[in-house]
Amino acid sequence: MLSWPLISLLFAMLLIVWYISFTASRLDRLHHRVETTWGNLDAALHQRSGIALEIARSGVLDPASSVILSTAAHTALVALPENRSDAEEDLSEIITSMVNIEVLGSELALKAAELTQSLNEVRARVRIAISFHVEAVNSTKLQRSRGLIKFFRLAGRAPIPVQFPFEEIAV
Repeated sequence: MLSWPLISLLFAMLLIVWYISFTASRLDRLHHRVETTWGNLDAALHQRSGIALEIARSGVLDPASSVILSTAAHTALVALPENRSDAEEDLSEIITSMVNIEVLGSELALKAAELTQSLNEVRARVRIAISFHVEAVNSTKLQRSRGLIKFFRLAGRAPIPVQFPFEEIAV
């Protein structure tokens, strides 16, 4: 028959194993959340680039502004991961400088108003996606910094999540 100290020890070990397993599962969910929020942010950024291209090609801007905006939007769409941050920052700055599109003529003014409204809606979605992604990255980094996770290497080979510099600027 098992003695009480042995039963207590087995129960404590079982509790410790459960806690480690729970912590590893939570960390895995956090890493998945980072990937999901990045996917949402990436989709919102692509939408923003697409609308910027649409504005540039619509004829509501002067030719020089259209070329600048379309170049920045195209660069943001096709940028490699290592250049993506700079391309998104450039597009954000150009969009911010062209926020109020002023055109003459009722048909172009209506088109400009619709495109500006679409752009503002997408910019709001980008801001929300950025806040979700930043929160997910910070939560994951905080969890990974705990001693238990480091000691038992519960993160495995998962890379440390990163926050991109363009997430800190106005979009």
